[in-house]
Amino acid sequence: MTPTLGFENKIAVLDLGDDENRFSPDWLDSVDKLLDQALSEGAHALVTTATGKFYSNGLDLDWLGAHTDKANWYVQQVQSLFARMLTYPMPTVAAVNGHAFGAGAMLGVAHDYRVMRDDRGYYCFPEVDINIPFTEGMAALIQAKLSPASAVVAMTTGRRYGGSDALAAGLVDATASAEALTTKAIDIVAPIGPKNPGTLGSIKSTMFASVVTALRTERP
Repeated sequence: MTPTLGFENKIAVLDLGDDENRFSPDWLDSVDKLLDQALSEGAHALVTTATGKFYSNGLDLDWLGAHTDKANWYVQQVQSLFARMLTYPMPTVAAVNGHAFGAGAMLGVAHDYRVMRDDRGYYCFPEVDINIPFTEGMAALIQAKLSPASAVVAMTTGRRYGGSDALAAGLVDATASAEALTTKAIDIVAPIGPKNPGTLGSIKSTMFASVVTALRTERP
């Protein structure tokens, strides 16, 4: 299943897919277009989630291995998605339905809020164990959202956080059952109500200016 967009009243719900939801170029393009659609249809807030075992397993390493000449371009496309989500001009919440690894976990971090399933799934930055150092932008993104102590553990040990551990570490803001996950995410953003997109987008861009600059650098 490719990414799809639905609505719960004025809350846009973006389903990332029903497999590992790795960031292939086609997947990235689909998500970008759906983010455009949520804006054009006047959504008040955005929830992202997925169907099945994974929220997202991150980078499409198979595609990257077959297109090594496009590695720099590819990483910039991924980081552009992070920058866009970080400054998206409406409230955002990731409803983490399953495993969120690597760049998939970073996508969750780029949201304003995160809710994680309480009984299954891991939130993990495995880069230290798979020998893929963080780019400057990726490190800046994670460090902007986690406490220094939590960032050290999450980024340097490859620890796999279950729901309760992720909540204790500040990786997520709440946990919920699988059945209540999307409802819980909507409950977080619905009371915020509509905000002027230009104003909110400007506030987020100012808050995270240094992170966006790092993410948009030409050096992956």
